[in-house]
Amino acid sequence: MIDRFIEHIETELRYSPLTVRNYRRDVNMFAQWFVSQRGCDSFDATAVDAEDVRNYIIYRLDTAELSSASMNRELSSIKSFFRYLRGQKVVSADFMKRVNTLRTPENLPVFVPQTRMRSLLDYISEQTTGNDIKEHRKAIIISLFYGCGIRLAELCNIKVGDVSDTTIKVLGKGEKERIIPLLPGLKERIDEYIDHCKECGVVMSSSSPLIFGRQDKSLSRSTVQRIVAEEMERVGIQGRKSPHVLRHTFATHLLDGGADMREIQELLGHSSLRTTQHYTHNSIAQLQGIYKKAHPHK
Repeated sequence: MIDRFIEHIETELRYSPLTVRNYRRDVNMFAQWFVSQRGCDSFDATAVDAEDVRNYIIYRLDTAELSSASMNRELSSIKSFFRYLRGQKVVSADFMKRVNTLRTPENLPVFVPQTRMRSLLDYISEQTTGNDIKEHRKAIIISLFYGCGIRLAELCNIKVGDVSDTTIKVLGKGEKERIIPLLPGLKERIDEYIDHCKECGVVMSSSSPLIFGRQDKSLSRSTVQRIVAEEMERVGIQGRKSPHVLRHTFATHLLDGGADMREIQELLGHSSLRTTQHYTHNSIAQLQGIYKKAHPHK
């Protein structure tokens, strides 16, 4: 049953490889726990009830010291599995609706202030005056995250042919394509990067990865994460340093500049406007800070 479910989300729903891996692990862990608890030989999904799932949540929180958000992610995998089984008429009762998700604290998206972001952009520009391909690649990585608000996986999957004169095409969650406008300065930087790579003997066709590593293959996610963290560290940016922070920075700066919430939702590839609305809290927090400093009735 689990194998058929994994095949369903992989081939029919076309979930990303990372999501498929997580779902497989989450459901298998639950199945193994259930077998050990019941002392049976194999996993029988028809024997599971809401109390079993609640006990599993307690077990995971106890033994793995998971955060509420991490536990909710695992629970989402398990719920998806039983929703699939209901659709296949393997189980009839929707007992999972009696299993509530855990409350999570409202964490505001972390972003880089505009002055610090300017310092980072100036720094990477200075580093691309030479012939080092790696420095040019670092500049493109930072510029794409901040200039387009793309996800880490999306950046790693961009091909040279995905870049046009005015837009860039990315493959988002669920293999959904979206087209993002390219600022003229960023397009110019990409063109210079591609020309520089070719001058250095790198063969780049339309199907080549834009951000490449060894043997001209796509750069790994971990390497991209490390590059971003190191470049942010070099200019003294405090707090978390990751591609996702630059994505949050893109959205927050657009909102502060007067962009419409729906437009930002489309650019980020959010399926729900509610997700995008988290960025309004950042702007409100900024305004509250201004009030405290400047309002006469503080």
